[in-house]
Amino acid sequence: MSNGTERLGRFLVGYDSSELPIYLTSYTECTLIAPSHLQLSPHIFIPLFIFIPHTSQFRKSNSQCSLISTFPILVGFLCNHKGSLLLTLFTRDTQKVMDATIATLNASACSVRVRRNTSCVFWGENTKGSLNNRFCSMRSCKSSRTRKFKPGFAYAVYTPDTNRESLVIPGPIIQSPKPNPENVAAIILGGGAGTRLFPLTSTRAKPAVPIGGCYRLVDISLSNCINSGIRKVYVLTQYNSFSLNGHLSRTYNFGNGVNFGDGFVEVLAATQTPGEAGKKWFQGTADAVRRFTWVFEDAKNKKIEHVLIISGDHLCRMDYMKFVEKHIGTNAEITVSCVPMDESRASEYGLMKIDRKGRITQYAEKPEGSDLRAMHVDTSIMGLSAEEAQKYPYIASMGVYAFRTETLLKLLRWSCASCNDFGSEIIPSALRDHKVQAYLFKDYWKDIGTIKSFFEANLALTEQSPKFEFYDPDTPFFTSPRFLPPTKVIKSRIVEAIVSHGCFLNECRVQRSIVGVRSRLESGSQLLDTMMMGADYYQTDSEIASLLAEGKVPIGVGENTRIRNCIIDKNAKIGRNVIIANGDGVQEADRPDEGFYIRSGIVVVVKNATIKDGTVI
Repeated sequence: MSNGTERLGRFLVGYDSSELPIYLTSYTECTLIAPSHLQLSPHIFIPLFIFIPHTSQFRKSNSQCSLISTFPILVGFLCNHKGSLLLTLFTRDTQKVMDATIATLNASACSVRVRRNTSCVFWGENTKGSLNNRFCSMRSCKSSRTRKFKPGFAYAVYTPDTNRESLVIPGPIIQSPKPNPENVAAIILGGGAGTRLFPLTSTRAKPAVPIGGCYRLVDISLSNCINSGIRKVYVLTQYNSFSLNGHLSRTYNFGNGVNFGDGFVEVLAATQTPGEAGKKWFQGTADAVRRFTWVFEDAKNKKIEHVLIISGDHLCRMDYMKFVEKHIGTNAEITVSCVPMDESRASEYGLMKIDRKGRITQYAEKPEGSDLRAMHVDTSIMGLSAEEAQKYPYIASMGVYAFRTETLLKLLRWSCASCNDFGSEIIPSALRDHKVQAYLFKDYWKDIGTIKSFFEANLALTEQSPKFEFYDPDTPFFTSPRFLPPTKVIKSRIVEAIVSHGCFLNECRVQRSIVGVRSRLESGSQLLDTMMMGADYYQTDSEIASLLAEGKVPIGVGENTRIRNCIIDKNAKIGRNVIIANGDGVQEADRPDEGFYIRSGIVVVVKNATIKDGTVI
């Protein structure tokens, strides 16, 4: 040994990936640098650097902490996925941090010597903190070759040869960097004309369609943002936005006695701007966002580093910050949230192929025929079991994206300036020059894109153990405060149903149905497998009596009326002795003059419609 150094003793090194310790003895320079005899893999936590200074006493002078000990000093270290090395010195007696530094491992950087006697080396460069103190100093020198280190951590216990007493301190816990919600903004897409949800979208935007008895579709995405800690939210609107705008202003003004923190929900309504392109309506999801990229140049948004693009017609409970954390953790420029998909519905979604690291290698928007078969993948790569992988052979996009702000602006303004849609144009184009990752969402997710899917999603809420429900005190769903009285039920039978507030149920039967706010069901009426949205206002008893006396129909469901497999929009007036059951099994029909449509065999009674006494549908 040179420069007066001596053998210090034995190191006991523990790995996170194994319960068995590994003994490494007689390191003359007190150095351990990625031993070549270890078989390393990206997920094994390995020792990166160990340095035990040969010391006797240190004192406290001025305001600096010094060590008073003649026994071991433990140097713990942590390397995160970006290669940051945290070097911390502890004492046996106090177990307090004495000194710390942060260095970055860089394969192309020169070596750094950390020394008492210029004896201990690790590869990298010092970036923050200091290793210069009474017992440890550093200097840089050139190197003719480089090494790459695997991320991870280890912990070490030094035992002197003269004393077998051991120092045991738990190893550090490796964590991905936590994203700051203040640096994240969300854009919720208000959707297009909503033709597949017609007639529910005849007078309202798709995100404003009622769901679950008292909510709107947009409440799902907005509540997920709020529960995730994201307070900077924009909602893009274009078609039939009056109802949606009113709901947003009443519900998400961050008042009403509910503390949502320092944030905002702002509506970005379609508008005309100078230039030929500015005179057109939004041409697609990407074009809609492109028209408002100027908001990220606003002073209050200067710190936004990541932007979420969220569809406003999904039913799920999703922590968007976990999504962003994965986005940052993989160092992705774009991340696409995805779910496994079966054969029957695969052609309705954007499909992708990924590699072993989760990077998207191929993307196709709603492929059919041979193009669909070409997107068939082994989804066990995403962690699915063999049985699940066989059932769900496709990876489908949820339409939820995370972008680095600079990447989003570059794509919309320059690289893909003529592209109008994220799914069919932006994402496939970005695969060439950008790192696009997939994020597997493992919880319940439902795309509310058609009358059938909307109907099924609502009725599924009534099950005894539903896959999704609104009842969760930790992640509540918000909606407009209505200040309605409790529902009144008189001699009625209710089985597997959701009944909202402010309803009046009189000697009726409700089974596997949803009854919306302010609904009225009269004596002898029956709702089976029905979604009833309720009403926007009440009619008084005197008004109801007057209407009945005139032979007219009040809001609600009249006496002895039987309804099955039906969606009843708001303020609908259904008379006495009516039967709505689609007994002939009609799949598609338009009867606007009679107040109803049939879609996928489901009868849809339109908003404000009147179904006269004795009608049979």
